[in-house]
Amino acid sequence: MEARTQTVGGGRVGALRGLGRRLANVMRLAGKELSSIKADPVLVLLIAYAFTYAVYAVATGAKTEAEDMAVAVVDEDRSDLSRRIRDAFLPPLFKAPAEIGAGEIDAALDAGRFVFVVVIPPSFAADVLAGRNPSLQVNVDATAMTQAGNGAVYVQSIVVREVAAFLRRAEGTAALPVDLVVRARFNPNLRSSWFTAVMQVINNITMLSVILTGAALIREREHGTVEHLLVMPVLPVDIMLAKILANGLVIVAAASLSLAVVVEWLLAVPIAGSLALFLLGACIYQFSVAALGILLATFSTSMAQFGLLAIPVLVVLNLLSGSTTPLESMPVWLQQVMQVSPATRFVAFSQGVLYRGAGLAIVWPELLALAAIGAFCFGLSLKRFRRVVFNA
Repeated sequence: MEARTQTVGGGRVGALRGLGRRLANVMRLAGKELSSIKADPVLVLLIAYAFTYAVYAVATGAKTEAEDMAVAVVDEDRSDLSRRIRDAFLPPLFKAPAEIGAGEIDAALDAGRFVFVVVIPPSFAADVLAGRNPSLQVNVDATAMTQAGNGAVYVQSIVVREVAAFLRRAEGTAALPVDLVVRARFNPNLRSSWFTAVMQVINNITMLSVILTGAALIREREHGTVEHLLVMPVLPVDIMLAKILANGLVIVAAASLSLAVVVEWLLAVPIAGSLALFLLGACIYQFSVAALGILLATFSTSMAQFGLLAIPVLVVLNLLSGSTTPLESMPVWLQQVMQVSPATRFVAFSQGVLYRGAGLAIVWPELLALAAIGAFCFGLSLKRFRRVVFNA
């Protein structure tokens, strides 16, 4: 009985020692990866650029809100109401409205001079007072999609507001019986930079996680150093974990600095939730997309091939994740397909934490889904990695 106890205890000690050696191997390989990143100035510059200027430039340049829209008015009524409508188009939403004739509408829109041309017909004010429900025409240059969609709503609300005010003054009535108050939560000024800045950080996490880990494996194969790994007392899982750990550490650290310095301080975008919780989710997410990068690298023999494979994958992950366009606006079947994408889950998680201040009790399903998807991606990548690199 005593000998049996000693054997079991010795087995546990041996297992712990074996696990310790495995962890030590992973840490040594991860250190080697960090050294190779540090020794590559182009790669360091790419990481710095992606989480600094790229975030700032997109947040300040790619605006989706309506601003400084060019508008023209064809005033065929020349009434007090038509002048009220014309004078209601004010900065910063609109540029000073220009008056043009009815015959100039097509030429002005064809030349791209105006986004909106408002045509006020003759006797418009008289028809309004008589209750004849007159029509007012708004011509929109829909090639300016963002301004056309958002701006048309502003134009409609301005016309309705001015007509209602004109009628109240003419009839001597009081204010409308219903007062509609709109409160925008989480982004009270409806500034697109609050959204695009954080989403750009998330997109760059996806891009660099795939590119850096995949490029690390391609670099090993091109330089012939993968043969050195084959004769070392390491397993394929050790090599994969080391590459994911090293590149993930760099990316998550750069993302946290970007959120604190570029997003929160430079762009003045408030972070509502816990940054620590976001970084926990980023680590889990990075694990899955880094494994995807290794999987793509196993199908490539050169950096050029890897780039051609990675580009369409990254485009799909970023464009259909909900970070660029709302997931609800996509076809139902595509929404269901994208639920298995780690990018979609991470975007939902990040928006909940960073915008709405959600805690772990709310976002744990997304974290669980990210962990499950990451385990599947890692297992699939490991199987392919063993067969291609180690011929196992």
